[in-house]
Amino acid sequence: MVSRLVANVCQKVPSLFYRVSPTMKPQVVFVLGGPGAGKGTQCSRIVEKYNYTHLSAGDLLREERAREGSEYGQLIATYIKEGKIVPVEITISLLRKAMEETMQKDEQKFRFLIDGFPRNEDNLQGWNKVMDNNADVKFVLFFDCSIEVCINRCLERGKNSGRTDDNRESLNKRIQTYLQSTRPIIELYQKHGKVCTIDASRSVDEVFADVKAILDKEG
Repeated sequence: MVSRLVANVCQKVPSLFYRVSPTMKPQVVFVLGGPGAGKGTQCSRIVEKYNYTHLSAGDLLREERAREGSEYGQLIATYIKEGKIVPVEITISLLRKAMEETMQKDEQKFRFLIDGFPRNEDNLQGWNKVMDNNADVKFVLFFDCSIEVCINRCLERGKNSGRTDDNRESLNKRIQTYLQSTRPIIELYQKHGKVCTIDASRSVDEVFADVKAILDKEG
């Protein structure tokens, strides 16, 4: 059943895409780190101070899961609950649609923080295949945080977040997925000198001070 749904996604994704503006490619910063590393919090602060649009891969997937009439809602829900990575075709279609709709509304809004993506090799290959000529990845902003701190933050957040994956069972699966699948992607970008690493175990203000220093330098 799942494989059939994924196959359907592969066939239908191209019809979801809008055309990227021929005069300006999206400028992208990938934001990566373990669950609870503070990616969303820091992205919100970046948006307030800099002319970036924040796109959370996880939020877009959760919104699609909750959208009435979505034929992929149940598939997405199953992957999220199991702490697994949603098929790349779905995630990229949602990210690209969000970027293009943003730029259609305002051509000056061409800088994007993509939070929580790419999460594995399949994500990266899918991005390169679909977006390599349609967007420029400037660098990876990596929020480095110990697993213990990440888990404690997520459990605390789970008391009020309403997220189905902010529980210890899902967290253990998400952490293993992060260590096995996402860290190698970060290391790959590091080899190309495209990773800016921040110690995310500190306070929000201390972390954002480092974020500002990086963005003021990198643009």
